[in-house]
Amino acid sequence: MLKQRIRLQAGLVLALDLSLVAAAFFLAYAIRSELFPQVLPGLFPRPLYPLSDHLPLLPVALLAWAVPLVATRRYRSHRIADLKTEATAILKVATAATVLILFAVFVLQLDQLLLQDRLSRPWLLLFSGLSFVLLLAEKIALRTLARDLRQHGLNQRAVLIAGTPEAARQLAQAIEDHSYWGLKIVGLIHTDGSRSAQGPQPVWGGVDDILRVVSEHVVDDVFFAVTPNELPALQTIFEALQEQGIQTRIALDLLPPPHSQVQLDSLAGRPVVTLSPAPSSLPLLLFKRFYDLSIGFVLLTISLPAILMLALLIKVTSSGSVLYRQTRCGLNGRRFTMYKLRTMVADADARRAELNHLNTMSGPAFKMDRDPRITPLGQYLRRFSLDELPQFWNVVRGDMSLVGPRPLEEKEPYTRRQRRRLSMKPGITCLWQVSGRSDLDFDRWIELDLEYIDTWSPALDFKIMLKTIPAVLSRRGAS
Repeated sequence: MLKQRIRLQAGLVLALDLSLVAAAFFLAYAIRSELFPQVLPGLFPRPLYPLSDHLPLLPVALLAWAVPLVATRRYRSHRIADLKTEATAILKVATAATVLILFAVFVLQLDQLLLQDRLSRPWLLLFSGLSFVLLLAEKIALRTLARDLRQHGLNQRAVLIAGTPEAARQLAQAIEDHSYWGLKIVGLIHTDGSRSAQGPQPVWGGVDDILRVVSEHVVDDVFFAVTPNELPALQTIFEALQEQGIQTRIALDLLPPPHSQVQLDSLAGRPVVTLSPAPSSLPLLLFKRFYDLSIGFVLLTISLPAILMLALLIKVTSSGSVLYRQTRCGLNGRRFTMYKLRTMVADADARRAELNHLNTMSGPAFKMDRDPRITPLGQYLRRFSLDELPQFWNVVRGDMSLVGPRPLEEKEPYTRRQRRRLSMKPGITCLWQVSGRSDLDFDRWIELDLEYIDTWSPALDFKIMLKTIPAVLSRRGAS
């Protein structure tokens, strides 16, 4: 009966979510077609095609939103999740839905099939943004209503807490401090067998008393505040609680490394705790790849005439290949060939050893003032980063990203901490590019790369890309 009620509630919320997505669909059309031509006639001189022409896209849009909403398990209980977590989850859903719509429209060519190539890009962006805003507003309203009901004694769940005296007390205190979770503590179980109470909650005994307590009292959930080593001994208790329809929650006493993102996965039916040292959200990473591919392809196409002209100048002014190919370290140490326009003499790599003593950069990077291997034209190319234009091909191929830690030649010289910069795909530009470029020492370079990894978001990528333009034009830190 309880599971049926949960499924019914989940179905109702899903229906409400998709109703709001449909409302955003029509609202975005009204704003783009009626409002924009009036307030922004210079940018939008005409209304859109008739609404009836856009209606065939509505089922596609609803399906594109329904898939990530269900796949990300947004319809399980989230009573103990904070608002930031909820908002981040909705943002991920919005990003994934937008990517799915773009995939359907441009890759599967539904734009031509359903809309006769009449899809408005501003309308699509407006639709995605309004859907996100409406869904987030709905979640905030539902959370506020649910928490108000719980604080008045409605929709509460009775919980039993099992753990060592200190762990059980800390978890009980956390629940007491968050009354809006709607969790009512029935009592505590001390896994070490002690029966002394350290707070207002009664202690009902040890592990062997759990099944007796749940049979004598109303208990909806049993929280286990335990260490991973204690889990095997509790397996029989877990199975018995499941047989009685009582939900089991495990608060593992696990201390993840700093900057790790903790998530629970499933592998062949087994729960797996994942500690990720870098961003791991699949929808956001897919979005990153989408704009890497689309923007990278556009920039490669635009810069192709300049690349050809510069290649001709390189060929005329110095001997050797116009392209410089070098093996670099990519994601988690994967090797790939990075392409640049040649800025040095043809035998520059062979002469590297005789100049190592003049290296002014610590770590595996190499830098020296007035490097004699750089050609006069190469000096100009480096000053404005024109030698890096062929790397847009690396971005399109998937070896690199537009934004990410710069790829270096070797991975062996890294310290263990420095090697974490390889946990994200390397990029053409990053925080170092807008913070001094080659004027920075290697340690500061690494710090900026790790800061980028720990704070990454698509918004940060676009911010760095915008800041890269004046940084390159100003030639600050170029070498």
